[in-house]
Amino acid sequence: MIKPGQTAPAFTGLDQDGRELALSDYAGRKLVLYFYPKDDTPGCTAEACSLRDRHSQLESAGYEVLGVSPDGVAKHARFKAKHGLPFRLLADTDLSVAKAFGVWGRKKFMGREFDGIIRTTFLIDEKGIVERVIDKVLTKDHAAQVLATG
Repeated sequence: MIKPGQTAPAFTGLDQDGRELALSDYAGRKLVLYFYPKDDTPGCTAEACSLRDRHSQLESAGYEVLGVSPDGVAKHARFKAKHGLPFRLLADTDLSVAKAFGVWGRKKFMGREFDGIIRTTFLIDEKGIVERVIDKVLTKDHAAQVLATG
């Protein structure tokens, strides 16, 4: 997994509208890059809505927000519209972004082991350096975790 102090891996992909999106689009701005397993599941919806509900505070703190999951463009578009999300969602259908950041791996859920997205958020500075990694995400209060210093 990418650690604080490392340069965030460059990536490109498509957002929920099928428009190309790259990490370099956020150069000169701070970015909340959050990886989540699946659109419209309870935990992922709570996390996205937490970031939505405090989006103006995140913007005031200088942050842009970008969500990433393996779901496709059309599913992202429905999720964004359904919940009124004010930020873009990246369709990482080939898992290249998740693997570059080290958040694709073995998980356990209800006694079952499988490969999947390890819910993680990277706070990236204006120069593309990872400032902080949140790997114990509180889905219902994730925006507060992002806004907390340290």
